[in-house]
Amino acid sequence: MKIGDKVKFLSEIGGGRVAGFQGKNIVLVEDEDGFQLPMPISEVVVDGNDSYDTGRIVAAKNKAKEQEAAKEKETEPADMPVTFRPKPQERKGGEQLSAYLAFVPMDVKELSQTRFEAYFVNDSNYYLRFTYLSAESGAWHFRHTDEVEPNTKVFIEEFGREDLGQMERVAIQILPYKRDKTFMLKPAIDVQLRIDGVKFFKLHTFQDSDFFEQPALVYTIVKNDKAAQPLAIDPQQLKASLFAKAEPEGRPQVVTPPAKDGDPLVVDLHASELLETTAGMSASDILNYQLDIFRRTLKQHEKQRGMKIVFIHGKGEGVLRKAIVNELRYRYKSYTFQDASFQEYSYGATQVTIK
Repeated sequence: MKIGDKVKFLSEIGGGRVAGFQGKNIVLVEDEDGFQLPMPISEVVVDGNDSYDTGRIVAAKNKAKEQEAAKEKETEPADMPVTFRPKPQERKGGEQLSAYLAFVPMDVKELSQTRFEAYFVNDSNYYLRFTYLSAESGAWHFRHTDEVEPNTKVFIEEFGREDLGQMERVAIQILPYKRDKTFMLKPAIDVQLRIDGVKFFKLHTFQDSDFFEQPALVYTIVKNDKAAQPLAIDPQQLKASLFAKAEPEGRPQVVTPPAKDGDPLVVDLHASELLETTAGMSASDILNYQLDIFRRTLKQHEKQRGMKIVFIHGKGEGVLRKAIVNELRYRYKSYTFQDASFQEYSYGATQVTIK
C-alpha cells in the first residue's frame, strides 16, 4: 500500500485514495469530497483485490465457527452408555422356595491356610430379602442383609478359621415376594443353623453342587417350601452334636459319652481321630486344631463343677501333652489335673476336673 492507491474500508462502507501515513499504523484516506480520514491500516485494503479481501473475511468467519463448534462440543455431556438389564427369568419348578447358605474355600488346594467366602443362594422364582445373624453371648449379632433376585446367588462375606468361633450358631430370616406381577403369598422364614467348624478342616466336606464351579459346603435353609429344622436345644443332643464327628459310618467317635453318672467324659485328641486327612497341614496347624478342641470342650462344660474329662493325647514326643499342661497351668488355673488311669490309657492321657 502506497500513496495514491485506491482503497476501501473493511469494517464500514466507503473508501478513497491514500493521501499519506501517520506513523506505522495509521493511513490517511481522502474521500471524494476531499476529506482525509485517518484509518488503521488493518481496516483498509487496496481496491481491486476483492478476492483477497473476501477470502480473508470468509476464512476468519469459518475459523470463528469452528472454534465455537469446538467449545460447544467440549461442554456437551459424554455419551451415556446404553445399558439393558433383562428381567430375572423364572424356571419350571421354581414356585416352591429353596434357599441355601454356602461356604466356598478360596483355595481348596491349600485347605489348611485358605480363607472362605459365604454366599446366599436363591433357587426359586421369588425375590428373597434376607438377614444373616450370628449368636453372641446369648444375643444376636447382625452380619449382612440383601435382596436376592430369583435363581441367583449373592456374596455375603469373607472370613478365616479364626472367625469360626463366632459362627457356631447363625440365623437366617427371609421375606419372599415377586415384583411387577401377582404371586402366591409365602410365609416369612426364620431358621437357625449350627455351623460345624470341624468341617472346615476336612476336604471331603466340600462337595460339587449346581451353584458353584468349585466344591462348596452347603447348608439348607429352606427346600421346596419346607424350612430346615430349628436348632436343637436339648442339652443331651447339643452335647452329642458338639462332639460328634462328621465322619463316614464305621469310624470311631472322638468323644465317648459317660457310661453312667460319675464316669469321665473321654475326648480323643489324636489327629487321626479329629481329621480325615492332614494333607497340606503343618505340625503347628495340627497342634492348634487339637488345642482348639481341648478349649471348646472345657468351655462347654465349665459350669459342671466336679465333672471329670479325660483327654487322650498319646505319648509320642509329648508336644501335645506339654501344650495341654501349659494351658491348664496358666489359662485354667482353677481346674485340677492328673495323669489318667495307666491301665486304661497307658500314660497317654490327662484327666481334668472342672472346679
